[in-house]
Amino acid sequence: MRLSVSDRRRLKELLQQRRAAIDPVTAGFPLRTPGPGRRAAGLSQEQMDELLTRTRGTYNRFENGQLANAGGEFLTAVARTLGLDEQEWAFLWRLIRKENPPTPLHHGSGMSVAGVWQQAMDAIGGAVAYLHDAEWNVLAHNEEFPRLFPRGEAPSNIMRWMLLDPEARTRVLLHWETHWAPAVMPHLRHAAELRPGSAALARLERDVLDDPVAGGIYRAAACVPVPHVDGADLPIRHALHGPGRATTCLAEPVAAPGARIMLLFYTPDEAPGAAAS
Repeated sequence: MRLSVSDRRRLKELLQQRRAAIDPVTAGFPLRTPGPGRRAAGLSQEQMDELLTRTRGTYNRFENGQLANAGGEFLTAVARTLGLDEQEWAFLWRLIRKENPPTPLHHGSGMSVAGVWQQAMDAIGGAVAYLHDAEWNVLAHNEEFPRLFPRGEAPSNIMRWMLLDPEARTRVLLHWETHWAPAVMPHLRHAAELRPGSAALARLERDVLDDPVAGGIYRAAACVPVPHVDGADLPIRHALHGPGRATTCLAEPVAAPGARIMLLFYTPDEAPGAAAS
């Protein structure tokens, strides 16, 4: 697919800026000596070909929008060589491939968020709100979050709690085997596949598979499309308010792909006879 004139211009601007910011010496090239020749700052296009182990002129064609159907492996090599961040990586992928990137560029993406997110969580009322990293470690939450749990103790890793904690499976997440487990387990499998280098995700998946209760369900329920459904309605027992329904809403911080913001709206079940009174 050929790029439009405006897309070619935007592509070239991004790549030229990133090339200019890299000192060739730090990339392993000899210091330039005074004299005739290229004087522009940063890596040259020919040096990019060397770093990418491509034939001469390949990178020139790419930067000028003339390399049709650039593959994911090539885009990844370019992005890492030029030190693109996650937003630039997504921009590059959408520009060239007309779709979102299938994986984060950097292993550490989604593992931390700016401190302002705690302020954002503090400002949310009327819902249970929390933010977890790409490995489901809880990074920030509002006051309603710990109130959901028995004894007011919030778990440090929400996925491990949902899938392996006996209290979660029997007291809090009602109808766990038929409602919660099938809704949650595909998220773990998808994350582990996207981040094969994550020891924490590999350990969590192994612990789930080894668990006598969760293991069989995981093998049967995890191999389905990830159910990103806003408005999902699941039965829950709130530690303070009793049985009810949890309506969920999921979002992702733009600057931390892989992290997730979860809003949970609790609605108590009607007390027996309430409808008639």
